[in-house]
Amino acid sequence: MNNNVRKNSLKAWFLAARPKTLSGALLPVAVATALAYYDGVMQVRAAVLCAMFAGLMQIAANFINDLFDFLKGTDGSERLGPERACAQGWISPRAMRVGIGAVLAVAGVVGLRLLAFGGWELVAVGLACMVFAFLYTTMLSYCGLGDVLVVVFFGFVPVLGTYYVQAGYLAVAAWLLGLAVGLVTDTLLVLNNFRDRDTDAAVGKRTLVVVVGERWGADLYFYVGLVGCLVAAGTGLFSNRWLCLIPLLYLYPHWHTWRTMVAVGRGRELNRVLGLTSRNMLIFGLLTVLALCLPR
Repeated sequence: MNNNVRKNSLKAWFLAARPKTLSGALLPVAVATALAYYDGVMQVRAAVLCAMFAGLMQIAANFINDLFDFLKGTDGSERLGPERACAQGWISPRAMRVGIGAVLAVAGVVGLRLLAFGGWELVAVGLACMVFAFLYTTMLSYCGLGDVLVVVFFGFVPVLGTYYVQAGYLAVAAWLLGLAVGLVTDTLLVLNNFRDRDTDAAVGKRTLVVVVGERWGADLYFYVGLVGCLVAAGTGLFSNRWLCLIPLLYLYPHWHTWRTMVAVGRGRELNRVLGLTSRNMLIFGLLTVLALCLPR
């Protein structure tokens, strides 16, 4: 716990941004850029702009989630409590609203710089990202669509978008890696919802884990990661053959983390498993990037 945080200070904003979550936003950009490198179409400037946009959108989503959780009266005590800035009194709701607007504005400016690489159709993609950042917290996470949203906006959209602005077209491998990254990233949401299943059910939040129940929710975590990894391996048939092998190394830490999750079952101890899941996502991303960077 960070008890000595001055209200609306830089430290408060840093904690509210939840920098540990940025790996989930940057992972698809890194994978798509590695694929562009393998295909000989990588453009560093476009890749950097995509990383900036993805990071800013992740921070904005964290701010939005923080604010709306506070307004709904949830203090996040069963979630990542120390990072809930409004609930902790580190940032006032009014200041958080200003912060959300400022981050989205900067993200918009960065997105406009990408038009030189991908054309005006990217405006619709950027606006969709901003709209769904609000809809997830306020609506979609309450009706079991959060997992679909993660696959789309942490998988397909960033991977395809990052590849497109560098290559000017969409390869089959980009579609498959978009699905793979989205599924592996969804393990984080599945675990989050598994941990919060009791409190979510109590307030009428029908996440997929709440709908399918505890047993199937635990299995969902394992199979989402498994399928994501196998899709990445299958991508090797359309791209670098190293992809058929190297990403499979992700399966052992994923299986081990799943076993830990099942053993723990419920409570704050699952926050440690959340950290392990974030680590596994990073492992998957690094393995995929490595496979794409190896010689043909």
